[in-house]
Amino acid sequence: MTAASVALIGAPTDVGASARGASMGPEALRVAQLQTVLEAQGLAVIDRGNLSGPPNPWQPPDGGYRHLREVTEWNRLVHAAVLAELAAGRLPMLLGGDHSLAIGSISAVAKHCRDTGRKLRVLWFDAHADFNTHILTPSGNVHGMPVACLCGHGPSALVSIGGRVPAIDPAQLRQIGIRSVDAGEKRFVHEVGIEVFDMRYIDEMGMRYTLEQALLGVDDDTHVHVSLDVDFLDPGIAPGVGTTVSGGPTYREAQLCMEMVADTGRLASLDIVELNPAFDIRNRTAEVAVDLIGSLFGKSTLMRK
Repeated sequence: MTAASVALIGAPTDVGASARGASMGPEALRVAQLQTVLEAQGLAVIDRGNLSGPPNPWQPPDGGYRHLREVTEWNRLVHAAVLAELAAGRLPMLLGGDHSLAIGSISAVAKHCRDTGRKLRVLWFDAHADFNTHILTPSGNVHGMPVACLCGHGPSALVSIGGRVPAIDPAQLRQIGIRSVDAGEKRFVHEVGIEVFDMRYIDEMGMRYTLEQALLGVDDDTHVHVSLDVDFLDPGIAPGVGTTVSGGPTYREAQLCMEMVADTGRLASLDIVELNPAFDIRNRTAEVAVDLIGSLFGKSTLMRK
């Protein structure tokens, strides 16, 4: 069963991003009534407020990384906060912030699973593979590197946050909705062997079959972690992101994803990241994101028995 108690953890930073504004994401989600939607599903919700980390210095890359010191500090804070909620038996929901924060979040989840002897399945909903390194990256922005870091390819300060390198095995990861990957990054993803369900696959096979494949092997002993980058969605329904990529899933396809994850009953932790109110229209993207989160926790329009 999904945890009955949820802890909201705000991480208001855009220190790993290519554009300013994701630091306002946590508040936009709260304005969109996230807590009310969760409580309507019978969940006990604790809002821990926002973590307090270093400001964004907005400097050029140094050694292939932008803001490595600040990104590392934010991820250490996230790691500690997520691990504490898991230890207390609550479902941690990280409100980002940019996607570099998933290094700390998922490292904590992976450590918790190792300590408790549970299997881990990470569902990475994103337009991007986020598998760049300081050599491959065209920008140095760490929000394009979290998957690589989690798989052990990155600076020691980031890859070792969870106490083990790599934090996760690529076999524990499924990427869904991918449609923007740098050439060198694509070769590296294939080399490492990550299972990717890109938009071509989804177009050909359908979203239902895609999620069935992504969830294969999930059982009662599996901790499912969802890392939802809002740019997973088509920008026609979710314009409030810093890195829009056309051709993403429709509203209904995204809802089906969330509903099928909810049906497993194994959701145990969640990131919601890259929401950028500076690019949004009357908080529309935040409202769509909250609607999807509601579906992850069992809200459904299903009428058939």
